[in-house]
Amino acid sequence: MPPAIQPPPVTTPSEADTQAATGWRRARKHNSLAEVYASIRVPAQSASFWRKLMAFWGPGLMVAVGYMDPGNWATDIEGGSRFGYTLLSVILISNLFAMLLQHLAAKLGIVTGRDLAQACRDHYSAPVAKVLWLLCEVAIAACDLAEVIGSAIALNLLFGLPLTWGVSITILDVLVVLLFQSRGFRVLESIVAGLLTVIFGCFLYEIIVSKPDWFGILGGLVPQPQIVTTPKMLYIAIGILGATVMPHNLYLHSSIVQTRAFDQDEPGKRMAIKFATIDSTVALFLAFFVNAAILITSAAAFHRNGHQNVADIADAHQLLAPVLGASAASIVFAVALLASGQTSTLTGTLAGQIVMEGFLDLKLKPWVRRLITRGIAVVPAFIVAWLYGEKGTGELLVLSQVILSFQLSFAVIPLVLFTGSKAKMGVFVNKPWLQTTAWSVSGIIVLLNCYLLFQTFFG
Repeated sequence: MPPAIQPPPVTTPSEADTQAATGWRRARKHNSLAEVYASIRVPAQSASFWRKLMAFWGPGLMVAVGYMDPGNWATDIEGGSRFGYTLLSVILISNLFAMLLQHLAAKLGIVTGRDLAQACRDHYSAPVAKVLWLLCEVAIAACDLAEVIGSAIALNLLFGLPLTWGVSITILDVLVVLLFQSRGFRVLESIVAGLLTVIFGCFLYEIIVSKPDWFGILGGLVPQPQIVTTPKMLYIAIGILGATVMPHNLYLHSSIVQTRAFDQDEPGKRMAIKFATIDSTVALFLAFFVNAAILITSAAAFHRNGHQNVADIADAHQLLAPVLGASAASIVFAVALLASGQTSTLTGTLAGQIVMEGFLDLKLKPWVRRLITRGIAVVPAFIVAWLYGEKGTGELLVLSQVILSFQLSFAVIPLVLFTGSKAKMGVFVNKPWLQTTAWSVSGIIVLLNCYLLFQTFFG
């Protein structure tokens, strides 16, 4: 008698199969920023609009920090002093680009549960992922370099400390960051919000005392053909774009949106995307105000009064008070610079942790990770400040922005690729119009940054 035919065993799809079905090459179990993952409760979907907005409010401010860090100041000051209000349109366009890219970064983190670094590690081969990691680490070190130099210049302007002392003192912010990071993510967000309020208030004062031409400002928001046809203006315009759209912010945003404990179903994710986008868009409008205010102050104080070659932060500080006739103008300017450097430090710390953990699946203690990053930035800044002084640190600040420009393409292209993949995003995949817009913006960024790099080294 033949043996009875047994039914096939019932199997459930493995995690690897599930990951393959969604387009990811490997399964990953580690949450991004695991110590604060889903640590902030959000109200039910039936709650009021404002309650939900307040629950999601915060990550956008931390992202906005990167769009007003000391690296932006030099290009905005030079653009205003040389060309008046003409390049305001470039700042506006840069911010619109940033709003789109940050929306995509937030959506990637919310929908897939991966930050951009994790997504790159899962999608690309190990050698490619390691190259992307190295490029990103170089960019974060360059960003940290801008923070070190900006803070050191601010301490020099406020208290007369030698630049070498200022650079050395910035090492102490490692302890400050660690102290606040251990007390919860909302504490970090509150500190950043407080420092951004200081920056906002300082430049509101600068605009008032500089008495700008308001019609000139409105005209400057409209793009002019001469921006493209005038080589020097085009060079500064690209510098503004490169200094505004920061690559590490895309990694940062895709991670910190996951600090909210939203429902992991489709309605919950849609709600999270909606309010995370509102949060980042409003915050980037504030960043636009600060960047525009720097250029407007420079145009009103310097360009209008015949000082059309001011391209240095220290020179701008020295000229503000006598030109505007307001003794507090220079002090307020330096306070804003110091606040800018310190807020950038907080977000730079998080970005470094996200990138290393995401690309390498390697966890280091926060103080070790921070000391490594800060040491990479402090050593060259200290040597240049000691050997060449103020002029050398200014040139090093420009170099840091060139490095950031170079790395930007390697963050933007994977982001657009992933969020446009049906296999990875499911029903949340970019709509055709959004994907076309995103690729167009990416193409513009890549071409302009290639031009900037060519002109910097060979022009």
